[in-house]
This record gives sequence, structure tokens and C-alpha cells, in this order.
Amino acid sequence: MSQPIWQALGVQIYGDVRFKDGVSIWPNTVLRAESHHIEIGKNTNLQDFVMVHVGSGPTTIGAYCSITHHCTIHGATIGNTCLIGINATVMDNAVIADNCIIAGHTIITEGTVIPPNSIVAGVPGKVVATRNNYVSNKINAMSYYENGLAYAQGHHRRWSDEDYPELVAMWKREFENDL
Repeated sequence: MSQPIWQALGVQIYGDVRFKDGVSIWPNTVLRAESHHIEIGKNTNLQDFVMVHVGSGPTTIGAYCSITHHCTIHGATIGNTCLIGINATVMDNAVIADNCIIAGHTIITEGTVIPPNSIVAGVPGKVVATRNNYVSNKINAMSYYENGLAYAQGHHRRWSDEDYPELVAMWKREFENDL
């Protein structure tokens, strides 16, 4: 297991928390793993004020995911290349498959299973559309990866650098070729 590429001051990590390469952890995130483990996948970002906790089992978040501001992930499994929107909650034993978008303020209730390529919204969360979100979600995760590298060097304006739009365009071409 690896250490995050960037971890903000104020992040709190307790218990058995495992990171793959390229993880970034943003301000005031809390990870608590008292009875089971938490695993955070490659190039995933946990944005400001995220809370990740174990439930009746471990919490697993896949590779290239963006867990956005104020989300709560509690004893759930999130697949690869997912975007969990601002202030969403994913509860115990829920399973979010690959390439999903969970809209902001959505609540995924206990035991819910979301199929791949879903867009989910509401309280409780329901599939409202199906679309392959792989490219857009992976670009989002890579943007945070790149920003994490910059923050680790004290550079807090990476996304406004002159070369940044071409970098995003290159990722888009590369990820579209993955399909």
C-alpha cells in the first residue's frame, strides 16, 4: 500500500486505512476504520469534508473515483471510475458499480445495488439515466491527481496553468481509446 500523493492539514485517519497509488485527500476529510478496513483505489480523490467510515463490513472505493465535497461513505462498496456528487450519502452494504455518477444530495440507502454506467439521483437514490461515464469521470479523477501533485509542491493554481487545457484534451483522447 502507498501513502497519499497529497494530504491536506486537518485530515484525520484512524484505524486500518489502505491507500493505492495516486490518492489525494483534501481538507477536513475523516477516515475511520475501527472494526474493518477502508481501501481507497488508485488515483482516487477524497475532497473537502468527506467522511468515510466502516459499517458491518469494510468500505471500498475503487480506482479513479472522485468523492466530492461533504460526502459520507459508510460501509459501502464503490466501483472504479465513479463520481459521487456533493453532499451525497452512500450507506451500509450499498454497491455502486463502475462508471456511475451519484448526483449531489442523493442518498443511497442500505443494501442498494446500482448497475454500471448509471446516473442516480434522489432520496432515496434511483437510476434516472444510463450512460457510459468512464471518460468524464476519469478526467475528473485525473484532474484531482494532477492538482494533488501540484499542491504537494505548494502550487495551488495548477488548473489555471497555460498547459492544463491541452493536458485534459490528451487525457480525453487517451480515455476514449480505452472504450
